[in-house]
Amino acid sequence: MTAHYGKDFVVVGKVVKPHGIRGEFCIKSFADSPLLFDEVPQLFLDRGRGRPKPLSMKTWRMHKGMVLMTAAGVSDRNMAEELRGLNVLVRTADLPEIEDDDFYLYELEGFAVGLEDGEDIGTLSGFIETPTQDVWVITAPDGREILLPGVPEFIVQVDADAQRIVVDPPEGLLELYEKPQAQGHNGPGRKMKTKSSAKRGSSRSKRPSKASGAKS
Repeated sequence: MTAHYGKDFVVVGKVVKPHGIRGEFCIKSFADSPLLFDEVPQLFLDRGRGRPKPLSMKTWRMHKGMVLMTAAGVSDRNMAEELRGLNVLVRTADLPEIEDDDFYLYELEGFAVGLEDGEDIGTLSGFIETPTQDVWVITAPDGREILLPGVPEFIVQVDADAQRIVVDPPEGLLELYEKPQAQGHNGPGRKMKTKSSAKRGSSRSKRPSKASGAKS
């Protein structure tokens, strides 16, 4: 889901459903480590109108890969149901500090993306969360969206100074996106909804490595 909050907020999760009858609700976390919820002073909810509203977290725990949370003012299942589908945000200024050579993925949005031979592909425009990996969304100059698995074997280098990412896509991937798709749900050639994230990686080595508390 695309979230336009400028540089003030970043999405760190999404409310999936209520849990039980006492106001607890499930959050799908977009950070590798849920410890992020202990490291930030304030959470926010995007209710789709105006600026994000503060969420006063009381407790959280892990359950079957989800974050189960309780919050002030959410005391029963009906109240928790009202939160279903809302994005959970934090202020970018509140994100934990990281080393100089590390980065949060949202900071890479807008970087140029190219191949090792210097050929330009497009611009990194967002990320899609899947059960197995992140997918990086690259927007080509003609508006086509190229979906690249965001795994180390395909991300060759991230140059923060030059604001450029060098990739080595799977064989045949770029050719696939050159062919128009007449039909198909969310196939190449169709617009995808993307999201920002608070995951982070490292640019210290040739390929970004996984860092504690987040993922490249």
